[in-house]
Amino acid sequence: MANFYCKWCGSKHSSVSSLTINSCSKNPEGKKHALYEGSEKTQYTCKFCGSKHSSLSSLCINSCSKSPTKKHQPAM
Repeated sequence: MANFYCKWCGSKHSSVSSLTINSCSKNPEGKKHALYEGSEKTQYTCKFCGSKHSSLSSLCINSCSKSPTKKHQPAM
């Protein structure tokens, strides 16, 4: 079974529809979860500072001084 993740908060959902129907408190526009289009990995890297994390949620929850949104964002 495939998992789908939010690119803003890293939350995991079983379908794209269950992901995108809900609000995301980490979305800088204050809207819904947005699909992370990369593949599942053992390590995720921030595209702005290069910080590495073992899960998408641990990457997305932390601050990034180099990001325009001030949060880490996953590199594809």
